[in-house]
Amino acid sequence: MSDKIRKHSDLKVFKISFEAGMQIFELTKIFPKEERYSLTDQIRRSSRSVSGNIAEAWRKRKYPKSFVSKLSDSEGEAAETQVWLDYALKCKYLAKDEYDFLYDKYEYIIAMLINMSTKPEQWKI
Repeated sequence: MSDKIRKHSDLKVFKISFEAGMQIFELTKIFPKEERYSLTDQIRRSSRSVSGNIAEAWRKRKYPKSFVSKLSDSEGEAAETQVWLDYALKCKYLAKDEYDFLYDKYEYIIAMLINMSTKPEQWKI
């Protein structure tokens, strides 16, 4: 673990997931009004939960099982976000290049979360 990481917002995976959540927020502003309480709400919630669960995991890192559990929750939310991106593309709410960019970003986030989960002792206080 780098000695420069003092809080969850210092983690690269947190920064990328927060940025992705904000990108989704901006893109969903153009979704149809009839999607406000369905697809728009779902994709915003899941994308925000990724970084939220990373923050929780960081605070639970002294307990490896709790740490890994919260990282797993974050991974699940990232995968859920990918499903909502699939729907947004299929419904033609997103351009293919926007979809590809975000989908790949979530693949990268998932890979980082898996790496952290497989070596929880590296992150322990």
